[in-house]
Amino acid sequence: MINNYWLLKSEPSTWSWNDQVKHKITMWDGVRNYQARNNLIKMKKGDLCFFYHSVSEKSIVGIVEVVKESYPDPTDKSGKFVVVDVKTKSKIKQDISL
Repeated sequence: MINNYWLLKSEPSTWSWNDQVKHKITMWDGVRNYQARNNLIKMKKGDLCFFYHSVSEKSIVGIVEVVKESYPDPTDKSGKFVVVDVKTKSKIKQDISL
């Protein structure tokens, strides 16, 4: 089985790596971009994602794994967007800036 690799970005003030570690498994929600939605739909269980702190830090800080494939985003009243569930895998030894 070939896994894909993805980049998930989050503003640390909204959802940080520390939040992810604390909760272990979380729903990746709030995506309101059609291209990003299409990529969420393509994510498969077992795929790995680089957890990217956007805005001020602009660096990859950890790795999460997709543990539940796409389903309707319960925070989206339009019904057009989806979420995946991700599980904390590991912290990057040294942050990787982009």
